[in-house]
Amino acid sequence: MCLLVGAGYAALQYSAKAPWSRNLNYALAALRFAVVSFLCYLLLGPFIKTTTTHTEQPTIVLAVDNSQSVELFTPKNVLSQATAGLARLAETLRSKGFNVETRTLTPTPGRPARLDSLRFGAPTTDLDRLLSGTREAYDGRNLAGVVLLSDGLVNQGRSPAYSEYSFPIYSVAVGDTVPKKDLRLTGLIYNRVAFSGNRFPVEAEIGFEGFAGGAATVELREGNRVLDRRRVALPAGRRRVKATFQITAPAPGKRRYEVRVVPQPGEFTELNNARTAFIEIVKGKLRVLLAGAAPHPDLKALRAAILANNNFDLTLALPGVAPLRAGADFDVAILHQIPAQGGLGNEILAQVKARRTPALYIIGAQSDLAAYNQLGTGLTIQPRGAQTDEVTPLPNPGFARFATDEESARRFAAYPPAPVPFGDLRLGAGAEAALWQRVGRVATQKPLLVFGGTTDRRQATLLTDGSWQWRLQEAVEHDDKPEAYDRLIIRTLQLLTQNANKKRLDVYPTQESFGTQDDVTLGAETYNAVFERIYNQKIDLTLTDDKQQTRRFTFANPEDGSPLHLGPLPAGLYRYQARATLGGQAQQDAGELVVQSQPLEALESRADHNLLAQLSRRSGSRLYYPAQFDQLAQDIQKANYKPVITAEEDLKDLINLKWIFFVILAFLTAEWATRKYSGSV
Repeated sequence: MCLLVGAGYAALQYSAKAPWSRNLNYALAALRFAVVSFLCYLLLGPFIKTTTTHTEQPTIVLAVDNSQSVELFTPKNVLSQATAGLARLAETLRSKGFNVETRTLTPTPGRPARLDSLRFGAPTTDLDRLLSGTREAYDGRNLAGVVLLSDGLVNQGRSPAYSEYSFPIYSVAVGDTVPKKDLRLTGLIYNRVAFSGNRFPVEAEIGFEGFAGGAATVELREGNRVLDRRRVALPAGRRRVKATFQITAPAPGKRRYEVRVVPQPGEFTELNNARTAFIEIVKGKLRVLLAGAAPHPDLKALRAAILANNNFDLTLALPGVAPLRAGADFDVAILHQIPAQGGLGNEILAQVKARRTPALYIIGAQSDLAAYNQLGTGLTIQPRGAQTDEVTPLPNPGFARFATDEESARRFAAYPPAPVPFGDLRLGAGAEAALWQRVGRVATQKPLLVFGGTTDRRQATLLTDGSWQWRLQEAVEHDDKPEAYDRLIIRTLQLLTQNANKKRLDVYPTQESFGTQDDVTLGAETYNAVFERIYNQKIDLTLTDDKQQTRRFTFANPEDGSPLHLGPLPAGLYRYQARATLGGQAQQDAGELVVQSQPLEALESRADHNLLAQLSRRSGSRLYYPAQFDQLAQDIQKANYKPVITAEEDLKDLINLKWIFFVILAFLTAEWATRKYSGSV
């Protein structure tokens, strides 16, 4: 039909007598026939299908455990043989058509690991993360297998023996399975907070190999001063003993104590002979008032969370059941559904307001929201009848006063929904949401936990009286350890009391302590003369370590709450001093932060080749040693891994190809120009 339309159009146009030659007339008719026929064809929506094939060669990943223990406890000649064998294996496999890539425990972002630049310096070993990361990174690709070079010692994450991997694991065992003659401090147990004047214990666990029947000397030090010394017997038939020290807490402040096993002749290494305890000495316990309008399961959950921490004294008050005595003294109050409908608990609220005590308000079905809105908490609630939403907590990443770790966020997501008032929730000036509401799977910007109030009286609001379900659910699923719920309540109370000051510059560590491998971070808040939050202020920071060496930083506090990143720091107690000019006035703040050294890689010297053999056997492979790399290369080749050929089909409408438009335009232009040149009107 398209050809007929083109022929009819050309015949109609060029059948009459023309002022040019017959041959030219036929040529112009043919041109018109071709253009019109093709335009008609385009109306039918033709398309072009192209098929592109890709061939992906099989990939072998060299997963290298580059932890400190590998270099520390592997004989140098064996380690040299292993690294040279890896390089030879990679060259052999590449010559046979394999893609060979390297991954380590400490990957460099954006840059693949190189065998010629391996450094065995990783402070921890997480083999499950290494193997799971490989599985995720090569998902959908032609991953033939993983060659794992390791000593089998795991001190971070879960054991890889409990994970399933979808690829063969060719384990190459290094390290030494013969125990070394060694004394080591395997553990240090102590409370991170002690009260001034009280005695508190520090318990050290000493592991030993090759010294059975003898004795070891354990010292407790503060700086260069030996506070106490113990002589501990090392009985035959055991591998660990304990030594306990009793310390009288000095004046308030952070204290650094070192427990050290005195080295003995013949020890393999002294790297694991000492560990450090950082203890914060405080004046006394924080006094908490827990008051409710009526008995409620929340009160029991809150009470359990508070009493799980030894730093708190708790007073419980219930109108008509356990009245609050007139002379009661407390540092922070939790008011459950107070103010309440009918005026229940008003006498308790009056005492809290008269003392200007920081308070956490918990909203529930009995709450008098009109009275609550008059308290100046930084949150206004305008309910829509008695309707409620069922929500779970969602951490606000922009809230920097305390960080929510990944494990706590996962536990929050698994909490059962709790009721909150449905309506308009408005944050006032200076108020911040620590938690948002998640409705089903939908993350909202409605607040669930709000911090506000004035600077001299901080207040917080939790918009649900169903949080008891959260603690109960978490206790059931995590072996009676509702750590995320308890930590949330404790940090809320600490934040309410710590913020009860009139500092216009407030710089603070984002967590209680850091490890030597952590990125040390500091948060900062700045206020104007009327204590309203201001942002993007220039802050100068001086950080001083135990040796009086200083580091200087300059940063600004952005509106998104992102902290200052100091990077990893050596172990020790650091003091910092911050200065800023706010509204033309000089302001300063000071504090301390702790970086703890955990010599995990030196704690265990005996390699675990059984774990490596188990991993390989479960994946259909076997265990190899550094002298067997040639056999390993042959076994990989015998496995006969094949390239994967994939085909991709692409459909394109012919009418969308731009070059066709220009070809048609050229034909029509040529026809028009020829007619004009030949005398057509």
